[in-house]
Amino acid sequence: MHMQNYYTTANIAKIIGIHPNTVRLYESLGLITKPERKQNGYRIFTNLHIEQLKIARLAFEVEILQNGLRKLAVKIIKTCAECNYTEAISLTLRYLEQVQEERKSAEKAIKIVEQIIDGKSEAPQQICMTRKEAADYLNVTIDTLRNWEMNGLITIKRKKNGYRVYTEQDLQHLTIINSLRCANYSLSAILRMLSTLSVNPEANIREAIDTSDNYDDIITACDNLLTSLNHAENNGKEILILLTNLNSVTKT
Repeated sequence: MHMQNYYTTANIAKIIGIHPNTVRLYESLGLITKPERKQNGYRIFTNLHIEQLKIARLAFEVEILQNGLRKLAVKIIKTCAECNYTEAISLTLRYLEQVQEERKSAEKAIKIVEQIIDGKSEAPQQICMTRKEAADYLNVTIDTLRNWEMNGLITIKRKKNGYRVYTEQDLQHLTIINSLRCANYSLSAILRMLSTLSVNPEANIREAIDTSDNYDDIITACDNLLTSLNHAENNGKEILILLTNLNSVTKT
């Protein structure tokens, strides 16, 4: 990037492999630095825009991302477009850390379901958490838990004082629900998979859905999520390299 080159909209679109309208869209959304224009109004793109478009494409390449990862990816792109590379690097490191947490959750969900299939699910531990503690444990918001409960995905017991108590079994179910949501499963689809458990959270999971294909559906969904998260991590590392290079160029 030492030698500055200049490109038209058509040139830069061809280099990146996108339609010229996509370049214009990215500009209008603030996903790349606003290019200068010639007297005739034509845009003038530079090497900087090529790097920014590469970063945007890498971030948007992964589709199965929830729990704020998509918003964080957009924030990284827009921060890069503002040429604030130090902050963009910090956001990318946070993104990679969250991807790793989501992967742990998906792997845990698969383990729980496999134990259920094998009839080797561990005896529930005597855990009692508040809604806030459960939300922190699952790395979701309190509103997310409230939404799942309101939609009938899980029923949480209450103490005499009315406060909800989340048990180990509740946390296992919520771990599965969380991974399915991250894999873009709708609330209605998850409800179909866990319908018996939603009605009776004390029901034996194996007996409740033992004869259905729902376990396979859950494992497949979690496997797909893991593939997507691995893709996101690899792309995130590439983004980090590109941002580091941009940051070093601006300091020289």
